[in-house]
Amino acid sequence: MLFYRFAGGAVKPLFCLAMLLAAVGLYMTFFVCPIDATQGNSYRILFIHVPAAWMSLLVYVLMAFFSLFTLAYGNRMSAVMAQALAPTGALMCFMALFSGAFWGRPTWGAYWVWDARLTSELILLFLYLGFMALQSSIADRRRADSAGAVIALVGVVNVPIIYFSVRWWNTLHQGASIGAGGSSMATIMLCTLLVMVGAFTCYGLATVLARSRSVILERERRENWARKAAIKGEL
Repeated sequence: MLFYRFAGGAVKPLFCLAMLLAAVGLYMTFFVCPIDATQGNSYRILFIHVPAAWMSLLVYVLMAFFSLFTLAYGNRMSAVMAQALAPTGALMCFMALFSGAFWGRPTWGAYWVWDARLTSELILLFLYLGFMALQSSIADRRRADSAGAVIALVGVVNVPIIYFSVRWWNTLHQGASIGAGGSSMATIMLCTLLVMVGAFTCYGLATVLARSRSVILERERRENWARKAAIKGEL
């Protein structure tokens, strides 16, 4: 109940902050950042592609983390969080693939190539969809949570494959522009990217918290606190 109330109070501020950061980031993307000497204007889509790709990996790692607690301890809130994270992760993964296709057309001459990073990111999307489909297909909630947790934990091995694919194989996808040694990006481009990362992060947090409230209500709709909240209009 405490988490339910906390999530309800945090959703709107996070959405507002996400919208503000997105507005600032998009303005910087189209009106402040200069034309790239190599890629021209097509590189601007990376300010959407990169945050979405980063979030798709982060969300899956978090989903696997909560799934581990679900299997090890049978923790119900961990199962709730894993279930709430999956749709947001799938959305971010789809956005990364979709935006990457439109960046790849002028850069590589094709919307899609069976590149190691692209293929492993596509597998990540299938893992998200498989997690959600399996959970929704099993009526027993505990069994559904356990089955989904197994998929999440098995699939987490794909995350380092995605990240290191450009180092392990000869791929078309460019390497990281930001690393431990610094950034190869111009300062204004780096600032724009970080603003957009902040926007995607706030949006992701807001959607996960909103979804977690829905999952909690669905699971505990017969509990007294849920009935009282419904009567008082506090849902």
